[in-house]
Parts: sequence; structure tokens; C-alpha cells
Amino acid sequence: MFASFFAKRNAQNLKDEQYRFLFEEAPVDEVVVFDTETTGLSPKKDEILSIGAVKIKGNKILMSEKFELFIKPSREINEKSIKIHQIRNVDLENGIDPHKAIVQFLHFIGSRPLVGYYLEFDIKMMNTYVKPWLGINLPNPQIEVSGLYHDKKIKFIPDGVIDLRFDVMMNDLGLPIFGKHDALNDAMMTAMMYIKLRNIEKV
Repeated sequence: MFASFFAKRNAQNLKDEQYRFLFEEAPVDEVVVFDTETTGLSPKKDEILSIGAVKIKGNKILMSEKFELFIKPSREINEKSIKIHQIRNVDLENGIDPHKAIVQFLHFIGSRPLVGYYLEFDIKMMNTYVKPWLGINLPNPQIEVSGLYHDKKIKFIPDGVIDLRFDVMMNDLGLPIFGKHDALNDAMMTAMMYIKLRNIEKV
């Protein structure tokens, strides 16, 4: 009931009718898996540096439709941040304007459900750009892979303590871990987890 109310109010707040497609019915059995790299962990003050995403249709990752953008930040990245995501200031010299990046991202995802690992953070980061511009939060349904993994695992763990670290889940599911952790690679690995979790009865 409340979810329906907030969804309706969100749609009414849309400032630009060109983006009404975000509220349309999604293509059948399609989702977008995405990840971001950011200057830090605060949606209130940090910025997105890169976005990586892939579409899934059924049980197939559509590699021909992958999405990767690097965004020019408003200020230099500090050394502490660089150590985490390995993105240097020089890597972003040809980065695109944040607004242009978000426009491209919205057209890529359309109304498809969004899948991710600790997706709530990435959505909050996106909304810091989308909300002031369009007046809405991203309306796409959200699917958290660590939640899917937890729900598959919990029945078989007596003490209920489940390790939800990314690499632990990948290893437990028998999936390959790519050497470089960046937005696109993380999106692709998350996509593999999502497909595996959809198709197994238990972990």
C-alpha cells in the first residue's frame, strides 16, 4: 500500500516528460546489473567517478550491450580514495560531464529492474544527481544479490551467520573472480551471481 503511494507520488514529481519512459513497463525478463566507483562513501558529499553496467535477458548476459563511463569530478581525487578504486586523476582527464553521464545511463537502463551488490548505496549516489534534475528518485525495481544469496543460504545454516562478502559469495557459487575490481568487472561478476542464484535451489 505505502510502496504504491510513494511510487505514484514519485511519478507525479517528474519534471521532464522526456523521461516518462522510466515509469513504463519493463521489457520481459530483462534487468540491468550496475556498479559505481565513487570518491567516497557519503552520497551527500561524494561523487561518482565511473559507472559499469550490463543487461541480462533471461539467463544471458548481453555483453554486446555493456555500459562503461568515466566521469570528470568537480575536484581532485584524494590519495586515500585512489587506493580503494585505483582510479587516478589522470585517468579522468577525458571523463565526461556528470549530467551527460547520467543521461546516457538513464537511457541505457530504461524501466528495467536494477540489480547490484549493496545496491542501496549505488542507488543513493545516482539519486543525488537524478533528484535535483528530474525531481524523482530512480523508480526502477531493485534486486540485491546479497539478499538473494542470504535467502538461499539461510535454510541450511543452523546458526544463521552468513558471510556476505563479495569474494566469499563468488567462491561459494563456484564463479571466477576477475583480477581487476572496477565498475564494469564488478557489474559482470554480480551479473553472474544473479544468474546462478536464479537457477539453483540451494547454495
